[in-house]
Amino acid sequence: MVAGPRARLIANAITSVQEHGVHGTGLSELLERSDTSQSSLYRHFPLGKEGLVETAARTMSRVGYSHVSRLADALAGAPSLEGWLDELFVFWRHPLESSDYRAGSFMMGVALYELDLDVQSAAGRAFTEWTARLADGFIAVGIDRTAACSLAGFLLSAIEGAVVQSRALKSSHPFDDSRAQLAALIRCHLPPS
Repeated sequence: MVAGPRARLIANAITSVQEHGVHGTGLSELLERSDTSQSSLYRHFPLGKEGLVETAARTMSRVGYSHVSRLADALAGAPSLEGWLDELFVFWRHPLESSDYRAGSFMMGVALYELDLDVQSAAGRAFTEWTARLADGFIAVGIDRTAACSLAGFLLSAIEGAVVQSRALKSSHPFDDSRAQLAALIRCHLPPS
């Protein structure tokens, strides 16, 4: 089944923002990559590029939430924190490695777009929802609610920082460093067994 123009535009907007940010995502390139006309873009997204990026952000927010939710639920039964973190990191690490470190964090690209507050706030909502869901997983394993919320926010900040460093270094080593330090930090917050 071939995707329609709307789905192609969303998929290519995600890829382009991962590679170039919202500022660097050109409308002509999006249309060409999507094999879609400008009239089709405005039919599906009357607000143009900003409307498309905001829709793509909601899509990535749902996909990210699903991933984070699955991992939050899996924390209690995880054989190791390091393995659990590796599985969590896949959402960010796989696009980087499979693109030879060209595709960074979509949400970071959206968060940095200050020309449209609706677009930028879509990233804020995604980070808030992902943080809350990760905190639920930490609470479920006995971490105090306040610490769990702070730890979840810090975990996402560390991941986004690892993405930036990995792109600059063309290496996944920052994820390895993050895994080691985050596992130690999470252990400090776990109740004695």
